[in-house]
Amino acid sequence: MDNAAPPVVDDLEARVADFLERHGGLMADQVAFRGAQYDAGLAFVHFPVGLGGLGLPLTRQALVDEKLRDAGCTYHNLRLNPVGIGMVAPTILEYGTEQQKRRFLRPLFTGEEVWCQLFSEPGAGSDLAGLAARATWEDGTWVVNGQKVWNSLAHVASFGVLLARTDPDLPKHQGISYFLLDMRLPGIESRPLVQMTGVAEFNEVFLDDVHVPDDAMLGGRGDGWRIATTTLMSERAMLSGGAGGRGTGPVRTLLNLWARRRDALGEAERAIRRDQLADIWLRAEVVRLQGQRAKAMSRSVPGAYHSIGKLMWTELHQEIYEFCVDLEGADGMLHEAGYPLARADQLSSTPSISSQFLRSRASTLEGGTSEILRNMLGERLLDLPGEPRTDKNVSWRDIPR
Repeated sequence: MDNAAPPVVDDLEARVADFLERHGGLMADQVAFRGAQYDAGLAFVHFPVGLGGLGLPLTRQALVDEKLRDAGCTYHNLRLNPVGIGMVAPTILEYGTEQQKRRFLRPLFTGEEVWCQLFSEPGAGSDLAGLAARATWEDGTWVVNGQKVWNSLAHVASFGVLLARTDPDLPKHQGISYFLLDMRLPGIESRPLVQMTGVAEFNEVFLDDVHVPDDAMLGGRGDGWRIATTTLMSERAMLSGGAGGRGTGPVRTLLNLWARRRDALGEAERAIRRDQLADIWLRAEVVRLQGQRAKAMSRSVPGAYHSIGKLMWTELHQEIYEFCVDLEGADGMLHEAGYPLARADQLSSTPSISSQFLRSRASTLEGGTSEILRNMLGERLLDLPGEPRTDKNVSWRDIPR
């Protein structure tokens, strides 16, 4: 690790150029290169100096990423460590102790330590605050028991962010605590969940008398729901579709398919489909610009505005693949023979249109259902009356389940 301080420069672009001149030779080594990027303040430019950032606006990170890509850097945060970089880092920055920030942020960014999220349970999905996993204080340690579900990367994660109930006699939102869980502790078992695509992107995780040290708690006892809100907001920002450039991602898939299929369509159908394609492209561009606007309004932690993008993008995401299936005509009714029953990282080929169509059905569920997001946006941004919550002041223990 190069401990020499980077030269003081006023211009971010010049700083990136200097970084590449000093450390570009490390690019083939993921940990060394990204460690140097973190130390130079170019990992999260909106984070404080010394914690991977420069104290700049969040929107300035796009310039850094663009210049690194132009130089041949192929590392992508959301492929390398999506939960850690996209969701955990902002949460630790907001609520972690200085020791926790120093301990976790750098290896999280380099990819040395992959993270997963341990929130949802079989009986607590949209009603996440109703979770039943328990953390009991016994002989100087927290003993955790319970089951979590829909946990991406849990099978390879070094750490996970865990919500567990520490005070069952309090109302459900008040009795939850937040832990930075070492996934290598005894008593943790991860099992694959195979989706209808035949791919196991997710896991279910069983926690059986897992002994967690007190210093693994993030924030204070009972602060879990407040802290989890930051993590969930960050997740929605990640799923809001505003990160890519114009006409990228699923939109590019659709455009490529259109180029292959349009000449086979009759004149009338081609004209109708072209209008539909233009409408989708325009709405995708609105989502992208909305994402940039939300990012410009954010500090280090995403706000409720990102939920607008998440809601718009995930519903459009489904519509894009529905349109792709329609364009394929009779072929759109077919799915490749067999199911791989494999992890996503074990597949070498690009998913087919039918696989991406099937996967898109989850878009409006993961990271907060569209119904939940509409309620939240109505209450928090439009100041509409809240949904009735008859169990708000009832002890969790007394809520029928």
